Amino acid sequence: MSPAEPKKARQHPRFPGVRAPRPLLPPETERRLTARQRQVLDELETLLADEALAALTMAGIAARLNCSLRTLYEIAPSKDELVLTVVDRRLNRIGRTAIAALDVSMSPLQALRAYLRAAHEAVQPTTASFAPAFAGVPGAKRLLDAHQGYVEAVTQSLLDRAVAEAQIRATDTAAVAHVLSGLGREFARPEVAEIATASPKATADALADVILRGLERS
Repeated sequence: MSPAEPKKARQHPRFPGVRAPRPLLPPETERRLTARQRQVLDELETLLADEALAALTMAGIAARLNCSLRTLYEIAPSKDELVLTVVDRRLNRIGRTAIAALDVSMSPLQALRAYLRAAHEAVQPTTASFAPAFAGVPGAKRLLDAHQGYVEAVTQSLLDRAVAEAQIRATDTAAVAHVLSGLGREFARPEVAEIATASPKATADALADVILRGLERS
């Protein structure tokens, strides 16, 4: 490429028919938030790792973050909605980063490994600590299921491409995608995390690699 030639933008693979979950806090709404409100959202993500959050009221959260109740209520109408919004915002950011880790120059199997490693950031390092504040929130399971469903759909699409290009043996890609997409969430569960010697992310990464190596053609 000559010095005068513009650098081409990196192109990410496309996944027809696969849609990411719609954010609870749409980008256009987040752009209208004040700098302080966005800072509060970032601080709330850190506070979610504190098990005491489960017992805090909106007033208690405002006191912990040194912000006004009005600031919190302008972000979400209740504590439950606030917690859901913060977790959803984090998962959407990780999802965008996982897709950004891909490049059309990658083979399907390379892309799948890169995607799963990036997606497993969702369970590192404090997902287990989120559980007390999040488990009883109405809509929490539906939110997590929606994000896992997206990871599963992207995973199956890449598996289908890997089969088509003879990188892996013909297999039930839907079933394999279901298992692969659920590894991070499974090993983030406190009772399961205790039996693993590594972090949930490291364990999920390692097992995903074992599964994919088992499917590879010699």
